[in-house]
Amino acid sequence: MKALACRLYGEYDLRLEEMDLAPAGEDAVIVELVSNSVCMSDYKAVSLATKHKRVPKDIATNPVMVGHEVCGVVVEVGTKWRDRFHVGQHVGVQPAFNIPGHELETMGYAWHTMGGDTTHIRVPSIVIEMGCLLPYDGDAFFKCSLAEPVSCIVSAFRTSYHNEFNSHVHQMGIKQGGAMLLMAGCGAMGLAAVDIACHSPENRPRRLVVTDIDDGRLFRAAEIFGLAYADGKAQGDVNGVDVHFVNTKDMADPVAQLKALNLSDEDRKDNPTATGGGYDDVFLFAAVPALITQCSDLMGFGGCLNFFAGPIDQKMSATFNFYNVHYMGHHCVGSSGGDVKDMVDSIDWAAKGWLHPEVMVTHVGGLDSAVETTCTLPKVPGGKRLIYTHVKMPMTPIAEFRRLGETDPFYAELDRICTANRGLWCKEAEDYLLAHAPKLEIPTA
Repeated sequence: MKALACRLYGEYDLRLEEMDLAPAGEDAVIVELVSNSVCMSDYKAVSLATKHKRVPKDIATNPVMVGHEVCGVVVEVGTKWRDRFHVGQHVGVQPAFNIPGHELETMGYAWHTMGGDTTHIRVPSIVIEMGCLLPYDGDAFFKCSLAEPVSCIVSAFRTSYHNEFNSHVHQMGIKQGGAMLLMAGCGAMGLAAVDIACHSPENRPRRLVVTDIDDGRLFRAAEIFGLAYADGKAQGDVNGVDVHFVNTKDMADPVAQLKALNLSDEDRKDNPTATGGGYDDVFLFAAVPALITQCSDLMGFGGCLNFFAGPIDQKMSATFNFYNVHYMGHHCVGSSGGDVKDMVDSIDWAAKGWLHPEVMVTHVGGLDSAVETTCTLPKVPGGKRLIYTHVKMPMTPIAEFRRLGETDPFYAELDRICTANRGLWCKEAEDYLLAHAPKLEIPTA
């Protein structure tokens, strides 16, 4: 079988090229991909290449596929798996296979027949045996693709922990009914965290404060969740959670001012001079040492800092208040990706409409845009870039659909659909794009 795939040969040497895939045979499954979303981890793999701990050393002669946030349709099933999968079935993939002894060999970094930026993948038996080929029953392909980054947030929420008072027992997960702070939280992953914090069937906070330093991002984030942003802030109820969006750029003392937000009107009534308390759960979405230090000072008793932002600098360090580690029970955790259960739950919650992964998407394009999109990802502002793998289309901001639609009816219709959906990508937009966008030519032999 012929496929078009983005394959990595070296630092920034990413090529969209034709390749051969073996048939399913007895024990593999062939999946025709429909969608993939681009992750900052893809950029790290492309920019570091063999310097990345997950990328093999021989890619110059044995290139690997890039991308790992996928959804597609089964087109061929080996005899071994015909009781579990069938042609026409929609599936996603948990890219962290965790094969014993090969834990770092992750899809999108180290595999030659599996990646996200390709038209087809060959899923071998070991991946299926690890439970990583996952049926998907939702209504849109992109939701399954985005279930992978959502699963990373679900994993982070579950990785955080607290101790029962005067006990050594860890209570896993964010604190139910607690106060949560998302620092630098208006990017794609931060918005997913807001969505999960407000709509998860598991633990949810009573109060959620989300910071950023850009009014445009804050305005969009507040609007997505039905709040009005003005004068550097927005506040309101989102599914029973008291949500605050706030711009910290010009704050003279961000620690004190953010702590002050963690006060209810009743708190202020009882103590007009109260300055606020620390947060139970603090998530940091930017690898900035100064913000780590601020987060250290923003936690309350028993507070947990979840360092979500994966740094590129392998020696990055920051000041952390160890006095409060000793006396206040402060602690720090980190997580990279999710496990199979996180992915299964994320797919299920998205399919049921409990979560809204579309809040992450700001750009849409075809496979022909994948190389440039991945190699320049940090240089172009925005959230998730969604790629449709059989489509020929430049990576295009949703916000640009209206302008482009003045001369192109294809974009005019996409703008009409997205505008009716609060400016967000949706199933109707996906269906229209798949039906009307130009298609890539894929060799058949």
